[in-house]
Amino acid sequence: MQDAKCAVNLIIMGRSSPESNIWKERRIFLFLRTTGHRRFASGIAWQVPSGNGPRGSLCGNCRIPRTGRGCPPLCWHSVPPRQMAEFTGSLTSYSARWSFFTYLGAIACGTALLLLPAARATGRPPLDPIDAFFTATSACCVTGLTVRSTAADFSLFGQGVILVLIQLGGLGIMTITTLLLFQMGGEATVRQRAVIAETLGIKSSRGLRQLALMVLVVVLVAELIGFILLSLANWGGRDSNEVIWRAAFHSISAFCNAGFALADNSLVPDAENVAVNLIVCSLVIVGGIGFPVIFDIASRLWRREPLWERLHMHSKLMLLGTAVLLMFGAVSFWVLEWDGVLEGRSLGSRLLLGLFHSTTCRTAGFNTVDYGSLSSATLFLAILLMAVGAGPGSTGGGFKVSTFMTLLTRAGASFRGQLRANFAKRTIPERAVERATATALVFVAIAIAALVLLLVVENDGLAAKRPRWFLDALFEVISALGTVGLSTGITPDLSLAGKTILIGLMLLGRLGPITVAVALSRQRPAYQPNYPEEEPLVG
Repeated sequence: MQDAKCAVNLIIMGRSSPESNIWKERRIFLFLRTTGHRRFASGIAWQVPSGNGPRGSLCGNCRIPRTGRGCPPLCWHSVPPRQMAEFTGSLTSYSARWSFFTYLGAIACGTALLLLPAARATGRPPLDPIDAFFTATSACCVTGLTVRSTAADFSLFGQGVILVLIQLGGLGIMTITTLLLFQMGGEATVRQRAVIAETLGIKSSRGLRQLALMVLVVVLVAELIGFILLSLANWGGRDSNEVIWRAAFHSISAFCNAGFALADNSLVPDAENVAVNLIVCSLVIVGGIGFPVIFDIASRLWRREPLWERLHMHSKLMLLGTAVLLMFGAVSFWVLEWDGVLEGRSLGSRLLLGLFHSTTCRTAGFNTVDYGSLSSATLFLAILLMAVGAGPGSTGGGFKVSTFMTLLTRAGASFRGQLRANFAKRTIPERAVERATATALVFVAIAIAALVLLLVVENDGLAAKRPRWFLDALFEVISALGTVGLSTGITPDLSLAGKTILIGLMLLGRLGPITVAVALSRQRPAYQPNYPEEEPLVG
C-alpha cells in the first residue's frame, strides 16, 4: 500500500491543467488496478456520485468514460481532498528514509567486515568499533577522512571492503541495486525510482533501466581508462601486482571523489609525476561534474549539434562554474604559497601542484602537499572551495557548483537593478533561486552548529592544543560536511565525541543534497494567506 501511495503522489506532481488531470486520473486508476489495489480503486471510485449516465458516456465533470451507473473510476472531483492527501502520503519522506536506511545498512555491513581479523594487516593492532564505523562511513559517503592508515592497518581484504564501499557510495546504493534487479528480470518500485531520479539529478523517473545502464557504462569506462593510464604511468617503479592494485584503487577513488589513497601521505610521493597528477585530476573533474552534464554533452556530440549553443543551461552553469573555480583555486594557491610550500620547486612543479590542489580541494580529498603546513589564508580559501563542492547528480559533495552559480547570477542581476536573473539567454526561475538560497543557508547553518559542538567537546582534548585550533576545526567540519576528505592532521587526535560528530556530518553531507532538494521541491499549499506587503531594510 505504501508503494501505491508513492505512485499516486508521483503521478499528481507537476502543474495542473484540465487535459493533464484527465491523463493523471487514468494513469492512477490503471496503476491501482494493475498492481493489486482493486479494492481501493473501486472503493474511492464510488464515494461521491457525479450523475448517472449510460456506459461509455463521458462524466460531465472530469470527462472520463463511465463504466456504468454513477461516477467513472477514480473520478478526480469525487475524492475528498483530505482522504486523497492521506492516501498519497509523501513521496519525499519515503525516498529520504529509504536512502538513509540503505546507506546506514551498507555502513553497518562495512563496519562488521572491517572488524574481522581478516581485514586487519598482520602485526597491526585491532580496530576499535568507532574507528571501523568511522572508516566505513567515510568510504560509503565518499569522503576520505581516516583515523587509521589505509595502507598499513588494513589487509588486502580490508582495502577491498573499503573500495567496494567507495563504489557503492559513489554510484548510489539504490542505483546499483535497481540495476541488478533489472538484470534479474525484476521491476523497480516507485520508491526506488524516485530515489534514483533524485540521486542522479534527473527530472523524470522514466527509462530508469536505460539510465542506470548508461551510468554504469560511464563509470566503468572512466574507471577502466584511469586504471590503464595509472598502471602505465607507474609501471616499472614498483612490483607489478602492487602497481595494478594501486592503479585500480586510486582510479575508483578518484572518479568517486573519495580521496582514499594507499599511502599515509596520500599522493605526496607522486607530486612531481605529471602523468599521475593529470590522470587523477581528469577523473576527479569527470566524476564531480555530474551525470546530467555528461549525458547532455554526449547527446550533443552524438547528434553532431553545436555544443555550447545546444547545451542545457544547467550544463553551461556547471562548465563555466567549474572552470572559474578551478582557475580561482589554482591562482590563489600560487599567489599565497609561492614563497611557502612551493618555495624551492621548479616552475612546472609549482604550476602542477596548484592545479592539483584546486581540482581535489573542492571534492576529492587527495593531496600532494602537507595541508598542515599551508598558510591560514590558503586554508580559508580551501574551506570556501570545499563548501561549494561538485555538481548535482555527481559523486562529489558540497552545496553544489550550480547552486553557487545561481546565487552569483541572481546577485549580479540585483546589483544591476534587474528584476530577473538571466544566464545564456535563459531566465532562472525565482523558485530555483529560492531553493539555491535555502540550500546554501542550510549548509552554513549545519556547519556552524557542528563547529560549535566540535569546539565544545574537544575543548580539553589533544587536538585543541594546536596553535590554530579554530581554523583546523573549521577545516575539518567543512571537509566532512562537503565529503571532501582533506585534513590538517587532527582527525586521529579527536575524541570519541569528535569522531561521532564527523560521522554525522559525513552521512548528512552525502544524504543532505537528496533530502534537502526533495523537501524544498514540495508543492506549495493550496491556500496561503496573502497579507499586505511591507519591505524590511536589507543591506
